[in-house]
Formats: sequence, C-alpha cells, structure tokens
Amino acid sequence: MSRLLVAQAWLHTKKNRAQVLWPGVSLSAVVATAALFLSEHYQAPVMLFALLLGMALNFLSKEERSQPGIEFVAKEILRWGVALLGLKITAAQVQTLGWQPVLMVVLAVTCTIVLGIVMAKWMGFKSFFGFLSGGSVAICGASAALAIATAFPHHPQKDRATLFVVISVSTLSTFAMVGYPILVGWLGLDPVQAGVFLGGTIHDVAQVVGAGYSMGQQTGDTATVVKLIRVAMLVPVILVAAWLTRRTSEEQPGTVNGSNTLQRPPLLPWFAVLFVLLVVVNSVWPLPALVVSTGHSVSRVFLVGAMAAIGMKTHLKDIVSVGWKPVALMVFETVFLAGLFIALLK
Repeated sequence: MSRLLVAQAWLHTKKNRAQVLWPGVSLSAVVATAALFLSEHYQAPVMLFALLLGMALNFLSKEERSQPGIEFVAKEILRWGVALLGLKITAAQVQTLGWQPVLMVVLAVTCTIVLGIVMAKWMGFKSFFGFLSGGSVAICGASAALAIATAFPHHPQKDRATLFVVISVSTLSTFAMVGYPILVGWLGLDPVQAGVFLGGTIHDVAQVVGAGYSMGQQTGDTATVVKLIRVAMLVPVILVAAWLTRRTSEEQPGTVNGSNTLQRPPLLPWFAVLFVLLVVVNSVWPLPALVVSTGHSVSRVFLVGAMAAIGMKTHLKDIVSVGWKPVALMVFETVFLAGLFIALLK
C-alpha cells in the first residue's frame, strides 16, 4: 500500500509539473517549427531564424503561465540537444583521415580559444566571454556557443552574451560558406586539402556540408569528417569550461575553511558524459541507421527550440548595445582560424 501511495504521489507531481511547463514548451516548439520551415525554404541559418523569431515574442517570457516552460527549454532541453550530438561521431570516421587532420583540429581549437580569452581580456571583457566566442568559432558555431554556455556559471549577462555570439557566428558562417570555396580555388588546394580547410574553418555543420559538396564528393566527404572531429572537441572544451566554473565558485564569497558552502557544479556535466557514451557506443557497437538519424533530428529540433526559448528571454536592445568590440573580436577569431589552417596546409 505504501509503495502504491508513493507511486501515485510521484505521478501526481509529474502531472502537475507537465501542466506548468506545457505553455512555455509548446510556444518554443511553435517557434522552432517556424524557424525550421523558414530555414529550409530560404537557405539561411536555422539558429538565426529561431533567435529572431524568439526575440519578437520576448513579452511571453514575462507571462506567468509561459515563463517556467521557456526556462525549462532554454536549460534542460538544450542539454539533451547537446548530448545527442554524440550520435554524429564514430571512431571509424576519425581513422579514415589519419592523425594529421586530428592534430590540426586540436591545435586550431586550442589556439582560437586561447586567442579569444587573451583578446577579450585586452578589450576589457571577462575571460568567459572570450572562451565562449573562441569556442563557438573554433568548434561548431551556434551549437557550440549554446553547449559551452550551459557549463558556465549563472550571470545576469550570460544569455545576452550567448545570443550575441550566436548572431555573430551564424552571420560569419554564412559569409564563410559563400566565400571560402572561392578562396580554396585561389589557393589551389587539392580536393582533400580543400575539404580539410572547409571542415576546419566554417562554423556551422550544415554550411560545411553545403560548401564541401558544392566542390565535389571527395571534398564534401573530407569536410564533413573534419567538421565532426571539431564537434568532438566539445567534450574537452566543456570539461575545461566546467572546471573554470567550479574554480570560480570556490573563489566566490561564502566559503568556509576553503570549502564552498554552496553546491559546486560538477566537474563534467551529465550531458557531456552522455555525449561521450553515445560516441563510444556508436563506435564499438554501431547503432541502427534509423536510431542515429532520429537522434540527429531530435538533437537539431531540441537545439533550435532552446535557441528560440533563449531568444524569448532577451530584449533586442540588449544585443544592439554591445558595441563594436565584440564584433571585432569574433571577426578576428574567424580570420585567425582560417589563416592558421592555410598555414598548416601549405
């Protein structure tokens, strides 16, 4: 009888929670659907559409009924979307290219993030913003920005900074998708080198695929694999971000005899652990194609929905007021990444 009562209480709690979250979750789903539709018909970054549509509905985040669900999508659904990205990567894909492109990606990601941190501090920003901007440029654009931000400590300006980075990196990625194939032709790179360059420098996964296959099958295949190696760098980068967050929390007021009285964030967030597990499982025991493709689709929808929810939490004036320095920082990071790959390929 006692177990039955416990089960009934649990079900009642879950039902009440679902009723509270449903208005905000459904709104985020509607915005995400509209963004996906517009992206497919106008060939523009889906994250940018989700962000702009969400910002147009900013007033909904202040509504008592919709606010809890919007917050839930912006945090929990985002983490599940990041975790499911692990289904895109297998060890076999990395082995097909050899160790040189892997080392190039590791070097490029590390140098770009370090550059972002140094330049951000020089410009008067916090190192976390440099980490966020450098990580988004170096890894996979808007998806990386959202993933890295989840590992950072709560701050009143975190959503604003994340949205700015998403807008900037999506815009720069669109320019790169159009301009980099032309640059590859000028540089005289062979198909494999062209694929390494495109996969190593264009920010968004979909735009890497578009630019790569526009130059041929071999270039497209190489670009896609190199891009997925960059996506795999999310795990160590999130680990570092979580470690920095943990260290920052220990240095905040409220410590007693060197130990934080507040709950410290985990060294490796659960969604990063799940990301790694999916990569390992899919590498050792390849999952059915239907499972992998469904996971890809769910991950994309979750990330777009999270971007819409974050957009609904932000005012346009907050983005416009950032000034020219953050724009210059992200442009510099993008140019640096492209220059580094050109130097490594020559």
